[in-house]
Amino acid sequence: MKSEKVVIITGASRGIGAETAKLFAEDGYAVCINYLSNSDAAESVKEAILQQGVQCIAVKADVSVSKDVERLFETVDRELGCVSVLVNNAGILKTQSRFEDISEERFGDIFRVNVMSCFLCSKEAVKRMSVKHGGLGGAIVNVSSRAAQTGSPNEYVDYAASKGAMDTMTKGLAMEVAAEGIRVNGVRPGLIYTEMHASGGEAARVDRLKTKIPMQRGGEARDVAESILWLASEKSSFVTGTFIDTSGGL
Repeated sequence: MKSEKVVIITGASRGIGAETAKLFAEDGYAVCINYLSNSDAAESVKEAILQQGVQCIAVKADVSVSKDVERLFETVDRELGCVSVLVNNAGILKTQSRFEDISEERFGDIFRVNVMSCFLCSKEAVKRMSVKHGGLGGAIVNVSSRAAQTGSPNEYVDYAASKGAMDTMTKGLAMEVAAEGIRVNGVRPGLIYTEMHASGGEAARVDRLKTKIPMQRGGEARDVAESILWLASEKSSFVTGTFIDTSGGL
């Protein structure tokens, strides 16, 4: 049976994406978990959601590739119904590095995954959500990072730059489709306990830096998921083109 509330969450097999999928399920959404390679993790999240009595599918797709994105959305159309919320969460970072040591290949990979995926998925969502195209409206929430403001020197300037590009896209798209029933907003997580830090070569990075956070603790994936759900909900019906810094005051 098709659902009236359908969410697609990219990169949802772990971390913030997985927690967001579970939270949307609690709120009654049919959930599409998108993942790239970790099928075991995606199936684990899916099973947890199905046990809540909520529709859920897991779709393997590289969301930086247009044909994969088209297949992802067509699968959701067919199995769950028309998407009402898109959460652009897929993203990568590489090992901590000074700017001068970042390779052209690495820089391109970061932008392809973090920015191109957001662009391609948002395009498909707008085609379905916009009242201009006969849609019922909807919400897009982009998962950015506080690094977009700090620049992340000596660690991930390329990652920070990609998130800055996402922020600009968020603002521009929000203004473009505001009169078409679509709200576009972003969240900027700060130091959050997720597996992503291990990808950067320092699994304990949050513990090292948490004393710099005014709240004196690292954030949890659930903290970010709550911000995402609020931006997707009718509770934020007059909010578009803006950001929630989920960073403990940092």
